[in-house]
Amino acid sequence: MPTNSSWATLAREATYLLAEAGVASPRVDARELAEYVCGARPSLAERATPQQAQSYLALVGRRARREPLQHITGRMYFRYLTLKSTPAALIVRPETEVVAGAAIDAVRRVKAAGGEPVAADLGTGSGAIAIALATEVPGTRVWAVDISAPALDLARENAAANGALATITFVQADAGAALPELTGRCDVVVSNPPYVPPETPHEPEVDADPQLALAGGGPRGLDLPVRFLRRAAELVRPGGTVVMEHAEGQAAALREEAERVGLEASTAGDLTGRPRYLLAQRPAG
Repeated sequence: MPTNSSWATLAREATYLLAEAGVASPRVDARELAEYVCGARPSLAERATPQQAQSYLALVGRRARREPLQHITGRMYFRYLTLKSTPAALIVRPETEVVAGAAIDAVRRVKAAGGEPVAADLGTGSGAIAIALATEVPGTRVWAVDISAPALDLARENAAANGALATITFVQADAGAALPELTGRCDVVVSNPPYVPPETPHEPEVDADPQLALAGGGPRGLDLPVRFLRRAAELVRPGGTVVMEHAEGQAAALREEAERVGLEASTAGDLTGRPRYLLAQRPAG
């Protein structure tokens, strides 16, 4: 690829190279990398400087080797947030935005009824869900739990960058036994736990995510989701809501477990209609 070309030519060639490498969104990634190099989205008619072109080519090469785009640029987007991305925590997925939205809706209902919402995020990772709760429903008190110290460091940094550090309490703990002081007090408990079953096919980029944040344990990947769900059921108050992301094939098992621990449970879908998360409530009576 020539280094004295317009951005239109560079982006077109990059799109071709990324598509050949099997990248799922080659055009979008090519544009994102161009914006990262320039500091803003360049005009496609504009000619890149030799230094810009060389930097761009190097980044495109990394992406073609299936390094995650978010790790190359150091940023990822979640709902209304721009977050820092590092290998310390899971890269946020679009389907998790729907899960966060369900938790946010539940928190809004509490606030609309005159309450002061208390929410817990079990397995917070980068802090995405916790920060979305804190910023989209001001006044919500959020506790964000993760067992990984590097993930919590990243979550704190993201919270500070998005003006939410003062309203989120970060706790390093096993999410399956965390927050004893909040037992029976949470209006909403949300979790995107490790839930991937063993031997699940995946794109090469997933190898860059921390294994701790992926593997659910057990033959169906349900060990950790079940532990997190049991703790969530203990944390949530009567009338409170539990929201938990899961794999497609785990919906029935988690509904059954939720009902076993005293919750009324249903399954909700993501934007493609796939069963994606558990939506449960502790009866108010």
